[in-house]
Amino acid sequence: MLAPLQTGAARFSSYLLSRARKVLGSHLFSPCGVPEFCSISTRKLAAHGFGASMAAMVSFPPQRYHYFLVLDFEATCDKPQIQPQEIIEFPILKLNGRTMEIESTFHMYVQPVVHPQLTPFCTELTGIIQAMVDGQPSLQQVLERVDEWMAKEGLLDPNVKSIFVTCGDWDLKVMLPGQCQYLGLPVADYFKQWINLKKMKKVLKGQRFAEVEEVQQKMAEALKHIQIHKFKNCFEQWKNVPIGVLHQMESAFKAYSFAMGCWPKNGLLDMNKGLSLQHIGRPHSGIDDCKNIANIMKTLAYRGFIFKQTSKPF
Repeated sequence: MLAPLQTGAARFSSYLLSRARKVLGSHLFSPCGVPEFCSISTRKLAAHGFGASMAAMVSFPPQRYHYFLVLDFEATCDKPQIQPQEIIEFPILKLNGRTMEIESTFHMYVQPVVHPQLTPFCTELTGIIQAMVDGQPSLQQVLERVDEWMAKEGLLDPNVKSIFVTCGDWDLKVMLPGQCQYLGLPVADYFKQWINLKKMKKVLKGQRFAEVEEVQQKMAEALKHIQIHKFKNCFEQWKNVPIGVLHQMESAFKAYSFAMGCWPKNGLLDMNKGLSLQHIGRPHSGIDDCKNIANIMKTLAYRGFIFKQTSKPF
């Protein structure tokens, strides 16, 4: 067993290690204090969201919503930027909150009216050519079809909890309300609350993870910026913890630390890279971006994350 720790600040590490033993099992620590991970402990780590392989995960934690509606607009653009921008691709994926699987897809291209001719820059960025938007419904017509789709999918039922998910606030905070205001169109209430995947790290810091919550959060925060070989010298309360324990905990908490404090700032490509996911399709394709967001959400759900609203009331 580990040697008794010093009093005072050292009690903190003793408490965390005792919590870790409860989760991982006393068999995890050898008499000399060096952890010996076996298949049983690996499964325990996975079951408690310690970033083990997804193959070892057996279930998702209960989410707050029945469905997540993943959305990613593409809009007219140029350099310098044209004004007003107009939505030209309107995709939504209906993600089951229990299985994190895609159950239904809404996908339409939209005819721009202020700047009906797409610029070469826009086509190069989004992959959307002129023929894909010519003759397509207007934004007003597409919004009407979105409402019909929402009703058909049971998403307007007051007993069904759903929320939109975006990669950034631009889609529902800037683009849609801005264009609707320009065209004199109302914005449906269901577009006024969403989850910004880029902000999830801030929400996750206050989230509880059952018995392992404090162990995960404190260790993730401590390991975030400090090299493991310097760890013992930087924190008085860890000076009696064997280096082998710290190495194993660093590995166990790697994925959690990433999501908690090292979230990429450069969008879906970096998010996929950080989570070791293959990027799906073409960057800046609205429907492909939705598929990547859904895949990232599923991966984080496997690791025990509970998704929460990030938008503030209008």
